[in-house]
Amino acid sequence: MAKKRVSTRRSKAESALPVSIQLPPAEIQYADELAALCANDKEPRPAGWQMSPMAVVDFICGTDGERIRPAKGHGDKSVEITEKFVGPRDVVQRCVVTLAGQRGLLLVGEPGTAKSMLGELLAVAISGSGALAVQGTAGTTEDQIRYGWNYAMLLDRGPCDAALVPSPILQGMRNGRIVRFEEVTRCLPEVQDALISILSERRMMIPELPGDDASVFAALGFNIIATANLRDRGVSEMSAALKRRFNFETIAPIADADREAALVSTAASAALLESRAAVAAVDAAMVELLVTIFRDLRSGRTNEGWQVNQPSTVMSTAEAVAVTTAITRECAFFPSGFEPVTRLPGHLLGVVMKDDAKDRDRLLAYWDGPVKRRAEEGGPLWRRLSELRSALEQ
Repeated sequence: MAKKRVSTRRSKAESALPVSIQLPPAEIQYADELAALCANDKEPRPAGWQMSPMAVVDFICGTDGERIRPAKGHGDKSVEITEKFVGPRDVVQRCVVTLAGQRGLLLVGEPGTAKSMLGELLAVAISGSGALAVQGTAGTTEDQIRYGWNYAMLLDRGPCDAALVPSPILQGMRNGRIVRFEEVTRCLPEVQDALISILSERRMMIPELPGDDASVFAALGFNIIATANLRDRGVSEMSAALKRRFNFETIAPIADADREAALVSTAASAALLESRAAVAAVDAAMVELLVTIFRDLRSGRTNEGWQVNQPSTVMSTAEAVAVTTAITRECAFFPSGFEPVTRLPGHLLGVVMKDDAKDRDRLLAYWDGPVKRRAEEGGPLWRRLSELRSALEQ
């Protein structure tokens, strides 16, 4: 007897459902804000930009609660421009001025300081999309920076524009868009140096194409935003010639502890809301405790002035968000009434022990130092945390 075939077709009702994506790009996530800013922007705009430099900074840094008229077709409620990057407004202004002056921008800093996010926000505000991007790795080739070929078409029709496979950078040059280059120092030096002529001459040569097609000149609005981690600077050091083509901007960790704690809570809440799989409130006391630990281990010194042995791994705000989200999600999925603070040692050990096994000893020393001293001073959460030291030895 033949088995009945199970249909894999989606019903009409299922097909009508919107397809969910895990991480909407900024141009989708902030579509209403972008439309409202463009509609209300009366300031002069550099050639090729969709909004003025002032509006770009407002989009990234927010307008301190001030609301603006919505764009036509985006509802009738006024729009609040939210803060998306927690950092000095002056830093964002310098980045915008660099790009307006047609200079390449290189964002450097420790991992987890939101360099990539800032680069995407700048690209979205200026060009309307951050999709043109190159991910730098040891395997990145020059073709991924310049162009490649559709070899079947190349054999059939010879070198022609139709057979060309443009890189994101070539697409950005043709269309006058911002291109993001992530982790540029992870690329081999000879691959990095393919950027030199592009940034200086604003032209890419395609010698295989005939006549005028052999030169592609960058349209107004084109530029490159690159990122590099300070920890990876020695992987493939940039040449002096390439460095001169960029303006460097250092993105530092969040200076204010209260703002960092607020960001961690907000980001964790947003992640839980987007997942739609767990509904739970973020424990504010746990977040404050976690951010304090991260800042102590990151700086090597507590607010009290006590010295701390720094782990080799980076204690970034992004990691703090991940730990907070994981603990809060566990509270929702397994509502057994456990204290969120009891999960901190295990998650901290997972964060710390990524590069060096000796970092466990450094974390234990932190427990025997600042954690124990704060517990003795009467802090109830620190006292509970001190009691959980054995979890670090397992």
